Amino acid sequence: MGSQEVTTPQDTWDGKNITVAGLGVSGVSAARALAGLGASVTVVDGGDSPAHHEKAALLREAGIAVQLGDSTTLPEGTDLVVTSPGWKPSSPLFAEAAAAGVDVVGDVEIAWRLRGPDAAPWLAITGTNGKTTTTQMLASILEAAGLRTAAVGNIGTPIIDVVLQGDDAYDVFAVELSSYQLHWAPSLRAHSGAVLNLAPDHLDWHGSMEAYAADKGRIYEGNQVACVYNVADRTTENLVREADVEEGCRAIGFTLGTPGPSELGVVDGILVDRAFVDDRQKNAQELAEISDVNPPAPHNIANALAAAALARAFGVEPAAVRDGLRNFTPDAHRIAHVADVDEVAYIDDSKATNTHAAQASLASYESIVWIAGGLAKGATFDELVAGAAKRLRGAVLIGADRGLIREALERHAPEVPVVDLDRTDTGAMSAAVQEAARLARPGDTVLMAPACASMDMFTNYNKRGEAFAEAVRELGATSV
Repeated sequence: MGSQEVTTPQDTWDGKNITVAGLGVSGVSAARALAGLGASVTVVDGGDSPAHHEKAALLREAGIAVQLGDSTTLPEGTDLVVTSPGWKPSSPLFAEAAAAGVDVVGDVEIAWRLRGPDAAPWLAITGTNGKTTTTQMLASILEAAGLRTAAVGNIGTPIIDVVLQGDDAYDVFAVELSSYQLHWAPSLRAHSGAVLNLAPDHLDWHGSMEAYAADKGRIYEGNQVACVYNVADRTTENLVREADVEEGCRAIGFTLGTPGPSELGVVDGILVDRAFVDDRQKNAQELAEISDVNPPAPHNIANALAAAALARAFGVEPAAVRDGLRNFTPDAHRIAHVADVDEVAYIDDSKATNTHAAQASLASYESIVWIAGGLAKGATFDELVAGAAKRLRGAVLIGADRGLIREALERHAPEVPVVDLDRTDTGAMSAAVQEAARLARPGDTVLMAPACASMDMFTNYNKRGEAFAEAVRELGATSV
């Protein structure tokens, strides 16, 4: 990316020629913010659809130039490129920027540079799975502590927008960061950061698991108080060891087992803190009960512990951890209980779009009829199926890459009955739920945790989850 020149909030953007790559939410936010600060901004995007032209027209009304249909040519005189998170480092535009000695950064980097001297600290969260839930849990805990906060970043609210509200608008931010965003944020230095877990994902973007992990590990660079890691995931601890942090910053682990010193964990159904207490060799502080976590699935308890660790690093009292967890309601399609029909529970975990997320979901129930399939994104399913085989009552497979899951079931769970639905029409999910109901017995759980992306059949995972919930409601109506 070239040598990194860090701009302070007092530096002027007047006269700087900024190229913004991408017309997405973060790109539009960055373009408007930088133009408002006096920069000359050009947005480039390879799209040329009516929707692109509509967005372009609105930006041009604000005095922002837009270059559509060409995402490879660097506008002449560019001083800095600000990229949207999804653009790959190998993009031709960035190669041209590198050849011209022009730095490439992301919107998170710009937000960090725009902070004032008394800006709210960032409590930052990343990981392959659980980022959004943990960030929302953390925000709920911070709110319960009476702090002015917001859940921002990859969670949907562009962080530039909230940073520009001024130094006195917030006390602290709960910041979700993707590996993409971290890759393009070289000067980010959070108060405390957490890597929840690591599993192969987005390798087509990063090029290797090592590069993916390294970008996740950037969240620890310069941490001031705590680097929070997953005791069960050694890679996250190794990233802490490799990080260059502020003097006195501590490594804080979270575990579903009994915590050791400098860890948070679980004892007899209680979430406890042995990190932010006096004499942590001997003492532990009760934070909340497992029943305070919604839903109390193992991986979600891990999310709660990570959120609690970051909150405690910021000085939040134990009662606020408990109250924040009690107040938290997870987003839709994340281990959401839809209904019980004929003594069978129907669970929507459409957000489980990769094998790591599906593994956590499958580990939450004892006897499962599994609805799975979609776009595999290069994933393999042998480890997932082998680990879940003893819990499976049956499986119903949908989507373009369902054959990969069927083959894994044949290898590792040959006794499990499988229904292979070779259809992608709008009634496919209804058929899948009906077949799952046929395989299920009282006390079972029908779990829709696809382990795959949804775009082969649905617009997104939300639409897939809605189709599942509607099919379950139809099933319930017919069983009355």
